[in-house]
Amino acid sequence: MRVDLFDFELPEDLIALRPARPRDSARLLHVPPNGAFEDRIVRDAPALFRRGDLLVFNDTRVIPARLKGVRDRDGNVVVVEATLMKRLSPSEWTALAKPGKRLKPGDHIRFGAGEDRACMLGALDTRVAAKGEEGEITLAFELSGPDLDAAIAAAGAMPLPPYIAGKRGEDEQDHADYQTVYAAKDGAVAAPTAGLHFTDELLGAFAEAGVEQTRVTLHVGAGTFLPMKADDTADHVMHAEWREIPEAAAEAINRAKAEGRRVIAVGTTALRSLESAAGEDGLVAVASGETDIFITPGYRFRVVDGLWTNFHLPRSTLFMLVSAFAGLDRMRAAYAHAIAQRYRFYSYGDASLLWRAE
Repeated sequence: MRVDLFDFELPEDLIALRPARPRDSARLLHVPPNGAFEDRIVRDAPALFRRGDLLVFNDTRVIPARLKGVRDRDGNVVVVEATLMKRLSPSEWTALAKPGKRLKPGDHIRFGAGEDRACMLGALDTRVAAKGEEGEITLAFELSGPDLDAAIAAAGAMPLPPYIAGKRGEDEQDHADYQTVYAAKDGAVAAPTAGLHFTDELLGAFAEAGVEQTRVTLHVGAGTFLPMKADDTADHVMHAEWREIPEAAAEAINRAKAEGRRVIAVGTTALRSLESAAGEDGLVAVASGETDIFITPGYRFRVVDGLWTNFHLPRSTLFMLVSAFAGLDRMRAAYAHAIAQRYRFYSYGDASLLWRAE
C-alpha cells in the first residue's frame, strides 16, 4: 500500500510535552466498530468493558538509554550522544549516535565525561566495534552484564522521543513520567506509552469490575522512532524487538478465547507480541525471542479484540497498525475528530480505545 494513504495534518501544538496529571485524568476517545465516537476520561474506562474481559499489559521497563560523552581521537575531541537500541551480548549494544558520520570503528568513547575529558566517577568506556548501513553503530563496553547495567543506569538519561526532546530537555520528572506503574523487566529504550495512563487505583477499579489482567514483555526499541523512508509498505523493513509470552499469560489468553471472552491489548507492543505468537487457530504459544511483525491493512487478526493505544504519527507503522485493526477510513475519521476536539498526541498524550473491525 502507498505510505501517503496514512498521512494527515497534525497541528504541532497538539504534541504533548508533559503527561496529564494525575495519569488517569487524560482523555480517552472510545471508537466502537460503528456509530459515533465517545469522548471519555481514562479513569472512567472500566465502564466501557465487560466482566470477564482480559487486559494484556506490556511490563517492560525503560532503561536510561541516552548517553552523553566524548570521543577522543589523537587529541581531536568530539561530543557524542548515543541512544542504545538493542543488546547484542552482555557487553555489546547497537546504538544511534550523533554525530554518527564522525565516528568510525576503533574509536574510543567515554560516556559520563564532559568535554574537558575529566575522569568522572561513574564514567563509562566503550569502543565503536562496527558501523551499520543505516548509520547505527555497535558499542563494545569495557563492563559487562550487571556491572554494565549499573553503569548505564548511573550515566544515562531517559530516552525521550525526538518530538519531545527537540522541544525541551529531559529532567527528573521524566524518570517517573516515562515509566508505567507496572514496569517490571529492564530492557526497553522507549516506553510502551499506552500504559502510561494507568494508575494503581485504575488497575484496582478494573479488577473490581471483573476485568482480568495478564502481562507479556516486549522491550521497545529506538527503531520505533525511525521515520519510514519507503513510499510503499511492501518496501519497509521492520525493526526487530525482543518479546516474551510467559506460560501464565498464554494460558490466560487461550482460556479467555475458548470461553468467548474479549482480549484487549494495552498498547501496540502488547498486540504485536500476541499476534506474533499466535497460530492459525488463534492459540497463543509460550514464546521468547525477537519479532519483526509488521501489521498493515489486510492483516487477519487472530487474538486481539480490542486495543488501548495513544494517538500516533502520520505515515508511521503504528498508524498503519491501528488502521489495519479498526479500518483505515474509520481511523482517519477518528483522528480528524481527535484533532478537532484537541486531543493531545504521541507518547505523553491522550488515549484511544479501539475495537476490531467486523
